[in-house]
Amino acid sequence: MKKIGVLLSAVLSVSLLAGCANDLSGSTYSRDDARKVQYVRYGTVESMTPVVIEGRTDGPIGSAAGAIVGGIAGSTIGGGRGSNISAVIGAVAGGIVGNKIEESATRAQGQELTIQMESGEIISVVQEVSNKEFFRPGDQVRVLDRNGTVRVVY
Repeated sequence: MKKIGVLLSAVLSVSLLAGCANDLSGSTYSRDDARKVQYVRYGTVESMTPVVIEGRTDGPIGSAAGAIVGGIAGSTIGGGRGSNISAVIGAVAGGIVGNKIEESATRAQGQELTIQMESGEIISVVQEVSNKEFFRPGDQVRVLDRNGTVRVVY
């Protein structure tokens, strides 16, 4: 019974941690972005193409949590050495599944924007869609740039 409680706690932890995805929209700033100079340029959206921004696959959260859950679940199978082998197999399988869950949970709807800048330059920026609101051709936008990190906002 104790193992089931631990298993449920681990599953809950994976679910909570999967919700800690980074937002790549134009309206979200990290703490490091606060109080830093951003260069502002103006332009007009020429075109918008919906895209999918892949989820994270390099984070340790999904793999580690999956391995813990899989190891606990595997250890309940068999007895003695069989239990140990099942725990190892469960941990490996759980790590793989946890990684896939993290990738899926952090995948986001994005948009590729082609923007005609006032200078005549044409740029393309991909960013996450904020509040299901896509930019449209003809929209007047500000392009904010800080050390190569660009965001497009109204």
